[in-house]
Amino acid sequence: MRTVPRLVRVARAEEIPVGRGKTVEVEGLFLAVFNAGNGRYHAVSGSCPHEGGPLGDGVLLGDRVMCPWHGFDFDVGTGSCSASPDLAVDVYPVRVAGADLVVELA
Repeated sequence: MRTVPRLVRVARAEEIPVGRGKTVEVEGLFLAVFNAGNGRYHAVSGSCPHEGGPLGDGVLLGDRVMCPWHGFDFDVGTGSCSASPDLAVDVYPVRVAGADLVVELA
């Protein structure tokens, strides 16, 4: 059976500066939401799979978020890690709805 995705408000767009992220909790799920500039936002799993670093505190460099603890980087479009191909984060679609950011959850 196919699950219908839900749109969940996670933040106001103005809360996240360009190149930075914010950790949010949605129904017990931690997400890292990033502002890539020009109205583009990304959301990934909130914790680094290497040792649990808070990805929302990381810096967005192009299309990659850098974990602030050990520097593992993850592509915000695919979730892949260039430093360790066996690691990855989940990626969640983000939409701008008026002044708010909404994330699509399955």
